[in-house]
Amino acid sequence: MTAEEMWEQSGLQGTYEAWAFGGAPDKLAGLVLKGIKTATCSALALYEAEGEEIPKEGDYSVILSADGDAVCIIQTTKIYLSSFNDVTADHAYKEGEGDRSLDYWRRVHEEFFTEEMAEISQSFDENMILICEEFKVVYA
Repeated sequence: MTAEEMWEQSGLQGTYEAWAFGGAPDKLAGLVLKGIKTATCSALALYEAEGEEIPKEGDYSVILSADGDAVCIIQTTKIYLSSFNDVTADHAYKEGEGDRSLDYWRRVHEEFFTEEMAEISQSFDENMILICEEFKVVYA
């Protein structure tokens, strides 16, 4: 099913963005569907480089699989900025990956952000600003 088809089927009103999680889209979308993953984060520099607006509370997103199929619809419930170094154990737990520890989160996300930042000719920095987002599934 496409993002547009899922959006129409949901009966929700307004606008939405459609996107897949970076790194392991299918695995992470599966964690969302199981209620394990209720948070994510992005590098602010990536939004700035692409001239995109950062997410806002109340925004809807259709989560896509690696193949571009719609998996579910989430609604953003909380947005805040944090440096990589200041991401909390609570946020790492809500991201739902690995053993859900802050140590695991830092290890995996340093590798992820190193690759992401290289795509915009920047380097990973432990003080880089992240957009931390919490969400809930509103349609699956």
